[in-house]
Amino acid sequence: MTESPPLIFDRALARDRLSRALDKGGPDFLVQRAAEDLRDRLLSIHREFPRALDLATPTPHFADVLAGRGRAALRAAAAFGSGEKGPRIFADEEALPFAPRSFDLIVSGLALHWVNDLPGVFAQVKRCLAPDGLFLACMAGGSSLIELRAALAQAEAEILNGASPRVSPFVEVRDLGSLLQRAGFALPVTDADVFTLRYDSMFALCNELRAMGAANALAQRSRRPLRRSVFLRAAEIYAEKFSDPDGRVRASFEIIWLSGWAPHESQQKPLKPGSARMRLADALKAGREEP
Repeated sequence: MTESPPLIFDRALARDRLSRALDKGGPDFLVQRAAEDLRDRLLSIHREFPRALDLATPTPHFADVLAGRGRAALRAAAAFGSGEKGPRIFADEEALPFAPRSFDLIVSGLALHWVNDLPGVFAQVKRCLAPDGLFLACMAGGSSLIELRAALAQAEAEILNGASPRVSPFVEVRDLGSLLQRAGFALPVTDADVFTLRYDSMFALCNELRAMGAANALAQRSRRPLRRSVFLRAAEIYAEKFSDPDGRVRASFEIIWLSGWAPHESQQKPLKPGSARMRLADALKAGREEP
C-alpha cells in the first residue's frame, strides 16, 4: 500500500493568497530575476523545444521568455491573474492532467516549494516529457529568510517559552539532485543564486511577503494571531542582529535552479566502474606541484 505524502502546506490557503496577490498586482521582482536567469540558461542550450509547458510560475514572466524564443508555452497553474492572456489551463501541480511525452520542455519558476509531494511532482514531470526533453525549474532554497526565522523564533522563546513555525521551510540544494535521480531524470544539475535585499524594517519585509501571497501557509501553523509583543520583540532582535550602519535590515534569499533530461540513447553516459585509464592516485598527483 502506497503511503500518502506528508501534509506540509495548506495548499488551498496558499492558492487563495496567491490569487489575491496576483489580482492586486503584488511585487514580482523575484520572478523577474528568475526569468532573466532562465533566458540566459536557455540561450546556452543550442536546440529547439517545439512543445513547451510553464508549470505553476505565478506570473507570465517565464512564458514571455519562451515566447521570445519563438515558442508559445502553455501555462498550467492553480491560480492566474485576472488580466492574463495566452494559452493556459487550470491544473494542480501535484496532479498533472497531461499525457505521457506531451512536452519537449517544462519550466517552472518559484512555485514548486509549495507542493507537499515534491518527488511525486518530479516523477509526473518526467512522465510528461518526451525522450531527451528538458525540465528546468527554480524554487526558493533553504537559506531564504534565515534572519526572519531566527528573529521570530527567539522572540517567541523569550516571551512564550516556546516557538511555532512562522516561516515556511524550504528545500536544500543538496537534496534536489538525488530527488531528480530518484524520479528518473538523466544528467541532473543543481545550483543556487544567493543574494541579499535590504528593507527599512522587519515590518516592511513582512508586508512585502504578504503582498506576494507568500505568508505562512504551513498546515501545522498556529491558528492564533502572533501577539503584538512578540512581533515587536522580533523586530528589535532583527534590527540588533541583521542591520547595516544606516539602520536598514538585511534579508537573505536563495533561488535554487535544477535541471534534468528525460533519458534518451543519445545522451552522454557515465563511465562504467573499472573503465578509467588512470589510477586515482596518479590523477591526484598530476593535479599538484611537487614541493
